[in-house]
Amino acid sequence: PCPCPPPSAALWNFPRTNEHHLPLQLGETVRVLQAAEGWYHGYSLRNREARGIFPASLIHLKGTVVQCRGAEESLVPAEMPMVQEITTTLREWATLWKQLYVTGQAQRYQQMKNMMHELMEQRSQLLSGTLPMDELLHLKREVTSKIDYGNKILALDLVVRDENENILDPDCTSVISLFQAHQKAAQTIAQRIQEEMHPQQSELGCNTRPASSPSHSLYLCVHNFVCNIGEEAQLLMALYDPAEQHTISENYVIRWASTGVPQDIELLNNLKAVFTDLGSKDLKREKLFLVCQIIRVGRMDLRESLSRKLSTGLRRPFGISVMDITDITKGKSESGEDKQHFIPVHQVAADSDFLHGMIRKAAEGKDINHKGQGFWVSLKMLWGDLSQVRKDHPHLVDRSTVVVRKLGYPEVIMPGKRTAPALGCSILTARLLAGDIRNDIYLTLVQGEFDKGNKKTPKNVEVAVCVCDEAGSVVPNVIYHGAGDKPMSEYRSVVYYQQRHQRWMETVKVAVPIEDVHRTHLRFTFRHRSSSDSKDKSEKIFSMAFVKLMRPDGTTLRDGEHDLLLYKGDSRRLEDASSYLALPSSRCMAETRVAPGASFRTCTATGISVSSRDSFQIATLVCSTKLTQNVNLLGLLKWRSKPTLLAGNLQKLMNVDGGEVIKFLQDTLDALFSIMMENADTDVYDVLIFDALVFIVGLVADRKFQHFNTVLEAYIRQHFSATLAYKCVLGGLCRASCAPAWGSCTARRKLVAVLTQHMQRASCGEPGEPLTRTFKALEYVFKFIVRSRCLFAQLYEGKEMAEFQQSLQRFFLCLNELMRCPQEGPTLLSQVGRTLPTMPPRRTPAAPPP
Repeated sequence: PCPCPPPSAALWNFPRTNEHHLPLQLGETVRVLQAAEGWYHGYSLRNREARGIFPASLIHLKGTVVQCRGAEESLVPAEMPMVQEITTTLREWATLWKQLYVTGQAQRYQQMKNMMHELMEQRSQLLSGTLPMDELLHLKREVTSKIDYGNKILALDLVVRDENENILDPDCTSVISLFQAHQKAAQTIAQRIQEEMHPQQSELGCNTRPASSPSHSLYLCVHNFVCNIGEEAQLLMALYDPAEQHTISENYVIRWASTGVPQDIELLNNLKAVFTDLGSKDLKREKLFLVCQIIRVGRMDLRESLSRKLSTGLRRPFGISVMDITDITKGKSESGEDKQHFIPVHQVAADSDFLHGMIRKAAEGKDINHKGQGFWVSLKMLWGDLSQVRKDHPHLVDRSTVVVRKLGYPEVIMPGKRTAPALGCSILTARLLAGDIRNDIYLTLVQGEFDKGNKKTPKNVEVAVCVCDEAGSVVPNVIYHGAGDKPMSEYRSVVYYQQRHQRWMETVKVAVPIEDVHRTHLRFTFRHRSSSDSKDKSEKIFSMAFVKLMRPDGTTLRDGEHDLLLYKGDSRRLEDASSYLALPSSRCMAETRVAPGASFRTCTATGISVSSRDSFQIATLVCSTKLTQNVNLLGLLKWRSKPTLLAGNLQKLMNVDGGEVIKFLQDTLDALFSIMMENADTDVYDVLIFDALVFIVGLVADRKFQHFNTVLEAYIRQHFSATLAYKCVLGGLCRASCAPAWGSCTARRKLVAVLTQHMQRASCGEPGEPLTRTFKALEYVFKFIVRSRCLFAQLYEGKEMAEFQQSLQRFFLCLNELMRCPQEGPTLLSQVGRTLPTMPPRRTPAAPPP
């Protein structure tokens, strides 16, 4: 006898021709006890009592793992659990499948046959071990969905699974978790049956499912770019909305060498980008295009002779590429990393062809004579935010994949996270980790009009943009052409040849550190560029414009277009910050400084004057989670600088646009709880703080901001750190129940004291609208209470638990008394019943025992 091989499977039928033979069927699992001279001795798991011998050539040996449960040991196959489940399922279905044929259920018989064939094919794919992680997860979901559906129509038991689609072990899972998993599985199967009964509605549901997700991403892979440019080029790829006629994302920058390959040779065959932060509104746009602006870097004109020395390094328009990706983003068209799309190049035909205008014409469907030149790209929609996409598609979105952000905020802005503080340490001093913190200013050079001056033809204007401090020194490396490119200290615009009216529509990102924004400004200098190198070097700055990044009231530069004043004078004076920073930067500012009917065209004392014949417009978009454009919200966030205005700032918060408050949700909540804790000895601000908290929770409950429920949950769970807040919140409960005071002075006031006031007013017959709004927010108020108590218990080892429980009991007794109070019209009970959430909340952890 040889060492015992592990449990195995029969590869062929083996009939019994001898009394010592063990009959086997294809796929049957056997346990081999002995092996000798090409024969095995063992038994079948189908009938462990019958033992016999069978040929070793008909058996496939499988690996096993010893699994221990207490004193018991069992051998479990080492193959993937999903493969085991498919095998078991097919065996169970086979018997019932034959019965379907015998009973004449032809339609069901054929349906099960197709499902079993699909499961066999999918089992082979799982065993191959060649699938990437995202495709493997997708395949496992398909398999489990098919198995659960088949079990349902065959009236078999429902299988419950974990998040990885593996069968839950009842010995290692709580009863509540099993029930929730069972409920989820039943809902999924019911939905699948509904789709089978109504295929048209199912198709519509498939199209709308991705759009309901709060975040989406578009994967782009550039396989090849074929175009005879003759010089180095910059390829700027972005998403474009033809209805609004502007891009909605940053540029993905590819620097292309004159030899026809990327300048960075390591990027060859690795030009990948993912456009992130796309929301459901972006997918609902009527049209969405992928556009590429091709900018040649070199001479003024490629046709010029090389017999004389020419100026180089000029950014000149070459052409554009446009592709309609609406069907891809909406899931109506097939897409994937293996399917390539060709995007033709439309070259500039005349000096008056501005790239933005060409994009608009191409988006309208104008014919393009591309002559076989263009891009080969692959596109694929990925559902989820960047972290989810990286988890689900690691072979597509890896470290080398460029992340291209949207021009604007994502639909959900997650708060920063705090590290878990050690017991005995102050939670208020916990270190703030990097969350979804952003401080980007997107600058668009819109257009300009320049007089030709003493020249015979219009100027070849080049705009140079830099960020300067108060002394006029250039802040280095804060300007980006786009994603995938290195930062630079100065940006130079595209040069259009001899055009009086320039329309650039070029967007760059300015990323100034938050602490430096208040002392920096953008400076724009204008210079005529000549095709001759000698003449070009002699050209000086003929005009200058500037704009400060922060307004005098402390808010950031307003979003939208700005008509800037152009100043002329000596080039050295134009670059001297002391000569222009005190002057108005825009026409609207200049008009407010001069008397009605007066003109702002005279020379200033600094030696520079306004250029009345020239004009220049820019547009800005601030995407910052730390710098606001609303002065009322700023007053609250910086309440310590002017504490005398605190009451007014708390009142003004209710007048701030909801979208602005939501963008600064974490900072606003931090400010409210800081005010509450630092003013624990007074109740002056209690009502205002409570009303502000109710206002914020009401915003999150609004359908417009429904995706921010997860943000508020994350704030409470990970960022909120006021250990004494629960005392402040529950302190007023004793007043509600007319019980003796207890605890510290902070415990007799704050949020629930205000809640009690609302309830008392309602009990006296006053309008119940404030109370109604309060009860809408009561779920999250109690989540703050419970979280605060948990933190306090961790820090002080469960002290004061009895007092906490007594205060909760007083509150509910008071609530019961309130419900008994009559009220004219709709009773208070009906008002509260429509809005009172279920408590305690399902996702809120209970306070730890003392």
